[in-house]
Amino acid sequence: MTAAPRILAFAGATRTESFNKKLIRLGAEAARKAGAEVTLIDLRDFPMPLYDGDLEVAERLPPMARELKRVMIEHDGFLLSCPEYNSSISGVLKNALDWVSRQQPDEPARVAFRGKVAALLAASPGHLGGVRGLYAVRQVLNALGTLVLATQFGLARAREAFNEDGTLKDQAEQHVVNSVATELVTTISRLNR
Repeated sequence: MTAAPRILAFAGATRTESFNKKLIRLGAEAARKAGAEVTLIDLRDFPMPLYDGDLEVAERLPPMARELKRVMIEHDGFLLSCPEYNSSISGVLKNALDWVSRQQPDEPARVAFRGKVAALLAASPGHLGGVRGLYAVRQVLNALGTLVLATQFGLARAREAFNEDGTLKDQAEQHVVNSVATELVTTISRLNR
């Protein structure tokens, strides 16, 4: 019998009341119900300086970048909920991916990303649900060797989408979140067999 897929879930935002933090909690719960072992983290708990090649040469990876890399290596895949900043990837998410992607001595290139599977969610107060930003996230993860599932979900009008308890008002939208999370779990399970 194969072990349950290990999925790392996080939002590409640090704001306390981020719509993407609300959405990733729902996605993480859906992945658990689909049979995964899910670790939900907050990028706010991994503060790191802006990527700087000189800093990398002088100090290698900053401590929180090393810790995030360790956590990412331990998981089979990623479930991300990504805000859209000016039609692209958020700075905090891009910075984290840039630091974690840096190869250290005695480790394979892109060790935290190669052979992993990712699924993408987004939430935005706009009408497109943040999907324009997901193209940039997809491009970065693909370049790092991560298989990004074609199925994704963008929650439009996120300001009005959530109930007080953090659930989605529209059950059809919740169903799509569940479907994305379940597809991630199923895909990783099949690849792990």
